[in-house]
Amino acid sequence: MADLTDFPITQRWPAKDPSVIQLYSFPTPNGVKVSIALEEMGLAYEPHLVTLSDADVKSDAFLSLNPNNKIPAIIDPNGPDGAIGLFESGAILLYLAEKSGKFIGATTADKHKITQWLMFQMGGLGPMFGQMGFFYKFAGAQIEDPRPRERYRDEAIRLLAVLDKELAGKDWIAGDYSIADMAIAPWVNALGFYGTKDEVGYDDLKNVPAYVARFFERPAVEKAMNIPPRP
Repeated sequence: MADLTDFPITQRWPAKDPSVIQLYSFPTPNGVKVSIALEEMGLAYEPHLVTLSDADVKSDAFLSLNPNNKIPAIIDPNGPDGAIGLFESGAILLYLAEKSGKFIGATTADKHKITQWLMFQMGGLGPMFGQMGFFYKFAGAQIEDPRPRERYRDEAIRLLAVLDKELAGKDWIAGDYSIADMAIAPWVNALGFYGTKDEVGYDDLKNVPAYVARFFERPAVEKAMNIPPRP
């Protein structure tokens, strides 16, 4: 039986099976990246619901694993040198892909191409779409000055154009289906949640809508979109 006593988070979110990967998450675009990867890779794991409330993500227990107080995070009791805890969804995707040997490409060149598109999501799509959502759907929508909304809307349009061009003639962003797609598609899908598809001209894109639809037809994706289940 694996020993997770070195991880204080397990006192608040106890492991029923400490021999498998422990996932601490909530089904947001960042959270489902990891549940999708775990399902696609067939890795054994146990999900724990960590809400976005300060009571959870800013608790001492969660901060002991992720000092940046953001989901998702994992503990792998069977890491390369013993149990390992990780945060940051992109880092977790890379770790799981290397652990499983799946969705990271067949060659070193493939891996680097996949990583660049993963970073495109981490540094561009995620932050910019998230800010746009704040200014269109959440508290920022009450701000009368239109310039913040316009700034993030225009950057979202630019990023979608980059994605749409790259997808021409391809099913997946880096050739074969990969962790880059697991990162990108949930964030593009979030445009519907934010109510901004019309603002960014989503339906006028040539390749992105079919790409997202193709992604969400995958059984593992469909299952993972509500893992851990919302309360």
